[in-house]
Amino acid sequence: MNPPLAASDPAPGWLTISPPVLFFFLGAAATLAGSKIVIPKAVTKMLSVYLLWAIGFKGGVELAASGLTADGGRAIGLALLLASLTPVLAYALCRRLLDAANAAALAACYGSVSVVTFLTACSVLDQRGTPFGGHMVAAMALMEAPAIVIALGLLRLDERRRPADAPPTSAPRSGGWGAVLHEALLNGPVVVLLGSLLIGLLTGSRGYGVFKPLCTDVFPGVLAFFLLDLGVLAARRLPSIRRTRLGIPVFAILAPLCFAALAIAPAKLLGVSRGDAVLLGVLAASASYIAAPAALRLAVPRADPGVYVSMALGVTFPFNILVGIPLYSAVVDALWS
Repeated sequence: MNPPLAASDPAPGWLTISPPVLFFFLGAAATLAGSKIVIPKAVTKMLSVYLLWAIGFKGGVELAASGLTADGGRAIGLALLLASLTPVLAYALCRRLLDAANAAALAACYGSVSVVTFLTACSVLDQRGTPFGGHMVAAMALMEAPAIVIALGLLRLDERRRPADAPPTSAPRSGGWGAVLHEALLNGPVVVLLGSLLIGLLTGSRGYGVFKPLCTDVFPGVLAFFLLDLGVLAARRLPSIRRTRLGIPVFAILAPLCFAALAIAPAKLLGVSRGDAVLLGVLAASASYIAAPAALRLAVPRADPGVYVSMALGVTFPFNILVGIPLYSAVVDALWS
């Protein structure tokens, strides 16, 4: 059982761009042209909560119908491995370009995941008629926190190697590590996702029958409005991107390609299904610009949001929407055929 996210007929070819994605480029293009598109923050918050609820609930319904299969266990295990490996690699690369605080912030963002990129990939998969498991929602939620915790640990190790008289690069605010872990593990998006997943798992097809018009039929339209707003935000981040060193935007483009390869290759070896492999590649390639920055504001106050948010939202997110999802999908198609 794989409730469709879009009602349109499957379109041929992975390079066909879905309508919600086109709304992202509408927002970006209009903003760059000087248009003043404004969606109230209260509306965007409501849309984001809805999207998290819908994908979490439908994932729980699918888990109730199919159970956690061996394929699902392999996919979740690989997701957790990727969430542990990618922040280490990202920190090692970014530390050559930035101070420890900003390198840790980028590592946390690029080791964590973008929920909206995941939702967009799910929509594309459904339009193409490619099934994927409901366990991928749990995999996505579980990938949120490890990267944040690992990046903070790497930062602390880096600080210990600094000279004794050197000023610290960052320090958690009052509440210390407990507050940091609380923010990383119990932030709003993760709670909504996992809570909706649990409710969908408990209610199964009966619950899905009640919510089907709301969580399936309305989904593409809500996603379109949300991506329209993100297009506006991404375009507004361009001035911050221009002020950064060239190596940072280059990292923001090359890292998704490398991390997606790290996901797709073992997925093929482990026998993960085609749809799950695409989503694993997308998750590994994506960068968090919501959950991770929320934790970083608390844990690494000296890190510059103009660097890590601008790269995640202004460079990597558009790259994955325009190039990444079609590319990762085409690679999986070629390897799985």
